[in-house]
Amino acid sequence: MWQRFTERARKTVFFAQEEAGKLNEHYVSVEHLLLGLIREGDTVAARVLDRLGVSRGRIRVEIERQVARGDGRIGQDMQLTPRAKRVIDLAYDEARQLGNNYIGTEHLLLGLLREAEGLAGRTLIKLGVGLERTRMEVKQLQESGKGQTEENMPSQGQPASEATLAPEPKLAAFAEAVTQFVQSYSGQTLAAASYYEQSVTAKTYPPAEKSSSQRMAPTPEGRSDLSGILSETRLRGRDILGIEELTQEEILLILDVAARLKSHKFDDTQTQFAKGQSLAMLFEKPSLRTRVTFEAGMTQLGGHAIYLEGRLGLRETVPDVAKNLDRWIDGIMARTFDHQTVRELADNADIPVINGLSDREHPCQAFADFQTLAERKGSLSGLTLAYIGDGNNVAHSLMLLAAKVGTHFRLACPEGYEPDKELWATALRFADASGAILTLTHDPIAGVRDADAVYTDVWASMGQEEETAERAIIFAPFQVNAALMARAKPEALVMHCLPAHRGEEITAEVLDGPQSVVFDQAENRLHAQKAVLALVL
Repeated sequence: MWQRFTERARKTVFFAQEEAGKLNEHYVSVEHLLLGLIREGDTVAARVLDRLGVSRGRIRVEIERQVARGDGRIGQDMQLTPRAKRVIDLAYDEARQLGNNYIGTEHLLLGLLREAEGLAGRTLIKLGVGLERTRMEVKQLQESGKGQTEENMPSQGQPASEATLAPEPKLAAFAEAVTQFVQSYSGQTLAAASYYEQSVTAKTYPPAEKSSSQRMAPTPEGRSDLSGILSETRLRGRDILGIEELTQEEILLILDVAARLKSHKFDDTQTQFAKGQSLAMLFEKPSLRTRVTFEAGMTQLGGHAIYLEGRLGLRETVPDVAKNLDRWIDGIMARTFDHQTVRELADNADIPVINGLSDREHPCQAFADFQTLAERKGSLSGLTLAYIGDGNNVAHSLMLLAAKVGTHFRLACPEGYEPDKELWATALRFADASGAILTLTHDPIAGVRDADAVYTDVWASMGQEEETAERAIIFAPFQVNAALMARAKPEALVMHCLPAHRGEEITAEVLDGPQSVVFDQAENRLHAQKAVLALVL
């Protein structure tokens, strides 16, 4: 891929290293790429920004206002951060989509916009540089011939050779490192490579090649795409008790790792992620998906899961259970009635505790659901997810995650069955930061109108069996059926966390119909939970 970079695109990467040095950093991130991109005023990217009415000086001021400038030291051990690497991936993908046989500064600009979670993308969007309009300007420049310059159309339609650029000696080591990185993609067809697209875009990976035995094997290419997961430390040792306690960056990290694990399901590199480790699975409630996916997930990651069933706190106090397990094993997953039980486990154990379900939240289900949305829809930000039914634990995690990543969320429920007021207020605060719009209504038709996905759950959860008959009457107008789905977008997805009661909260026609992705959601429980385990253990 490096040979396909134009001279100006290569200089952008070298300039980015210089900018990182000025900021006293030992790595090159997206803000450094953006500062490198605006260093010269006669590139295609600079012309696009001019056409959009955004000055390069204003961009620099906005970036430098948010970072501290260092002593100008340039190190030779700099590496691209994962986000910066994604920008390179996305630039390549933009070039492919535009039918260009080179990677120029315009593609790097588009890549920065698609990787919108970093400082560079947020700054561009804040200044009014939108992805679609920028893409349109690039196309217009190319179609009008104004983009046919030395930069983005080298002589005879070939990319500039490396000889056309002579980097300073102090940049040589970094240039070599970048060369090795981008060359690693030669001959590959890359899809969209991030959970961000002017917001949040699904990282799509090629599906895992399924062997007849489904047996894991080393990657034939040598270095595995999963190899960096073990060195990822942002969530190492952390409890995963609820979406409310995670940042957007941490959520998107989990979704990204889940996508990679799914794509490389048969790569035995993952067997190192929990090698020699044990997970205690504490179940107060029976389970199909949670038990099988956590147990299978630990096995696939090279570890071992121990199944324990029974109500916690009866035979032995919850703190004592936690303190015992803390001495023996490496992690706890708990599926409980009361969220306080999960909290007590976490408070009394130094090992990671994962909420497999409580009455407050079901975070692992939400990870799998948004992985499914990302796979099917690409961009999470700006989507509308409608939840129809009880404002329960699943609704809590969905609304919090939606608010974190910029997905519009509507919850339609009968009066008296709204979500927890405190959590709803928390979700609204998160939505203010992400741009998501959260709506609470008692009208199911208003809830699903023009929605991209319609989600429902059982009307009476475990522990509410005595309310089943009463709830069946109250929730009847909130059944997800063909008539209700007709109010959503024609291509709207049908979602359910399962188990489902056909003929109650959802009709068989809809649940088993072509728009249903319920078994994709169930499958992604495995990959999402493997991601959590790989990152925290």
